[in-house]
Amino acid sequence: MSHEIPDVPGDAEHVGCNGAESLVATLVGSGVEVCFANPGTSEMHFVRALDRIEGMRPVLCLFEGVATGAADGYARMTGNPACTLLHLGPGFTNGMANIHNARRAQSPMVNIVGDHATNHERYDAPLNADLMGYAEAISHWVRRSRSPRTVAADAARAVQAARQPPGQTATLILPADTAWLPAERPSPRLDPAPPGTVSGDAVDAAARALASGRRTAMLLRGNVLHGQGLRHAARIAAATGCALFCDTFTPRLRSGAGSPGVTPLPYRGRAILERLGAFEQLLLVGARPPVAFFAYPDQEGWLTPPGCALLTLSHPHEDGPAALAALAEAVGAPRKGLAVPFDPPSQPPQGPLTAEGVLRVVAALLPEEAIVTDEGITSTLPHVPLLARSAPHDYLPVTGGSIGNILPLGTGAAIAAPDRKVVCLEGDGSAMYTLQALWTQARERLDVVTVLYANRSYAVLNQELELVQAASGGERARSLLDLGNPDLDWVRLSEGMGVQAVRARTVREFADAFARAMNTRGPSLIEAVIV
Repeated sequence: MSHEIPDVPGDAEHVGCNGAESLVATLVGSGVEVCFANPGTSEMHFVRALDRIEGMRPVLCLFEGVATGAADGYARMTGNPACTLLHLGPGFTNGMANIHNARRAQSPMVNIVGDHATNHERYDAPLNADLMGYAEAISHWVRRSRSPRTVAADAARAVQAARQPPGQTATLILPADTAWLPAERPSPRLDPAPPGTVSGDAVDAAARALASGRRTAMLLRGNVLHGQGLRHAARIAAATGCALFCDTFTPRLRSGAGSPGVTPLPYRGRAILERLGAFEQLLLVGARPPVAFFAYPDQEGWLTPPGCALLTLSHPHEDGPAALAALAEAVGAPRKGLAVPFDPPSQPPQGPLTAEGVLRVVAALLPEEAIVTDEGITSTLPHVPLLARSAPHDYLPVTGGSIGNILPLGTGAAIAAPDRKVVCLEGDGSAMYTLQALWTQARERLDVVTVLYANRSYAVLNQELELVQAASGGERARSLLDLGNPDLDWVRLSEGMGVQAVRARTVREFADAFARAMNTRGPSLIEAVIV
């Protein structure tokens, strides 16, 4: 794919473009079509290049954590990287929390980070920082361009690295002078190595385990949870009776009617041990053995029950769908697998709004092919099974445990799939980390409905205080866990960002508001005040 770059006046002795233009053209030629940006002075030549090179959609984000979270959501839905445009060390570190979530989601991502010009580094200017150190701490691939003539090649390698299975974070640091000085023409696209091939021995061992008569669970992660891989898993479950599970916070799960009904593991370690305690074998497909999110006094962190054998069919970098296809044939699986029927839950009785009531309404009214993003934690996780028999949809939870992910994630998912309704299930505490995403949703006219659980508390931290046996009940301790005094007003916060909003305190009010939102295009927010 080629991209014509206009000649730069006064630069005829060179190739007709500067480093920033060669970079943007290489990104576009490599299939990167969206840039989630929060630029500064060092990135102005990249910004200018967006006017000169066709094919890149710029999306302004008012905080770097929105840009990186949106790139995560875009990648989860497309399988392709977007790029972010970030400003120096502080800008990159502002985005690191959601880079962490994207890394845990195995989302391909290319971060372009502007830096001081190479001849300016010696002055140790106020914004100077150890950008290379920051990037290396969280990226799979990092490069700092040292010459404008290598920028295009560096960009092609960055996209190639991001696409390396199962998906990686690549960070390209762009000193300002490498952006403004004359450069080479764009570099051609570089394809990544294909996913690894699962050995026949691994398939045979899994087939023998499934035929042994021992109670078996499969723990799935990655692209085997949607598309062909999931269909093969459904066939295997139909043939062998094995149970299908996924991580609590898996990157993307196909759910609802027509899916095989994969069950996310519970959040708490004791509950996971109890759930898996009925099984004698745990077969890993693109997943790691389950572990607790945190250590607690007198609680086990390793969550494979004693006496349960661990087997691995495929590792994350290997071709899980192909391995499942081979395993389905090995066990004589039928052509069609398990599929749950469309049987949404009944709507809750009228009265004050509860967390369960909210999700009952959502599951009952969810349109086909919606995308549900979830960071409700205490308000949503106990009730997520209600979505299993709703209309077919994709479910995207926070993956790395760093809150402030879901409003940006839903933003990126909506840009990736503009014809699908996006429903963000979000807690009030988590939403305050990245509420600027609402502004981007308004500006880009995205079809995103945010259900904001307003419990006026970091409810999960109240639970954590008890679990670490540190509960004191004191006023000062409680003051760090509640969100009152004053209460957050999400209707006004949302409207201030350009997103229409309404508050619901009863089941009827919420059901009416959610029904309207499902039948109206554009961004909106429902503040669900729950008891």
